Amino acid sequence: MKYIDEFRHPDKLRQVIERMNAYRCENISLMEFCGGHTVAILKYGIRQVLPDGVRMLSGPGCPVCVTDNTELDRAMEYAVQENTILVTYGDMLRVPGSYKSLSFLKAEGADIRFVYSPLDALKTAETHPDKRVIFFAVGFETSAPAVAATILAAQRFNIKNFLVSSALKLTPPAARAILEMGEIKINGIVGPGHVSTIIGREAWDFIPRDYSIPVAISGFEPLDLLLSIEMLLHLIINNIAKVDNEYTRSVTAKGNIKAKEIMNHVFEVQDSAWRGLGVLPASGLNIKKEFETYDAGKQCSVSIKPVRSNPACKCAEVLRGLIESPECPLYKTVCTPVNPVGPCMVSSEGSCAAYFYYGQ
Repeated sequence: MKYIDEFRHPDKLRQVIERMNAYRCENISLMEFCGGHTVAILKYGIRQVLPDGVRMLSGPGCPVCVTDNTELDRAMEYAVQENTILVTYGDMLRVPGSYKSLSFLKAEGADIRFVYSPLDALKTAETHPDKRVIFFAVGFETSAPAVAATILAAQRFNIKNFLVSSALKLTPPAARAILEMGEIKINGIVGPGHVSTIIGREAWDFIPRDYSIPVAISGFEPLDLLLSIEMLLHLIINNIAKVDNEYTRSVTAKGNIKAKEIMNHVFEVQDSAWRGLGVLPASGLNIKKEFETYDAGKQCSVSIKPVRSNPACKCAEVLRGLIESPECPLYKTVCTPVNPVGPCMVSSEGSCAAYFYYGQ
């Protein structure tokens, strides 16, 4: 298979590993900002073949994990209203909110359904014209264009019972927040591949410019990740701060212009709450006033109880790279994929779930 087999070829992998091990590396910390990368790094044993002195950290790259309880609690309030169907992605059903989870509400009788795409949610609204169908939209720039296109489709086909509760977020502000906090040392960043396919390589230029830290945008196969890490080690050792793009078969300088146009046409940037990071300026996407007919926040009135979280859950610290998942006292004891306490153990891209399945 073109674009996959050649990125898993053992001889090519060995060559990169041998080149990397020729570097003298001391106390180098690299962070990936993509949940897909976190899973791949653990699944393929990337950490085990890195040179001594190189450490990988996982950042806030899982959209399910960074969804704040304020947004999740609001979705639950929508779900229990009369004549309402709440629709979202499957992982979100099991994420614990302040008091319950969506799957718990579903067991109590609320009409909550999971879908694979926003268009599936729109189809639900089309086939249930007597119900108000609310799509709880979670994701980064990768998901936002599809949600925007679905809102435009609802407008075009005059489907008036379709609403969106947007918890969509933008990744560069989160990367900036991690760097501004200064809680951990980061020498280089493995840039997200799917997000960068939409926003483009140039969207990360601020990191070397403002923080003198190199970025290497990576694909998701073992060779992708090793080549990206090799790029970073070369840049760090030679004291070069720039953005390199390993994932050239998908990521261009400007990104997907059409996808960005659709996203910017429907959404406007707003402040947004992130689990573990707090409210970050200009880090979320809100539906514009001209499309407020489809904005659940404008069309539905809900009362939110005080937000709370389990103080024993260290998901927030995991998302900031302060600890690794096994350091959480609940990991693999109280908190498992069958009985998750925090979202990092729920999502297929969560650090804790990735550790659980591949970390040993």
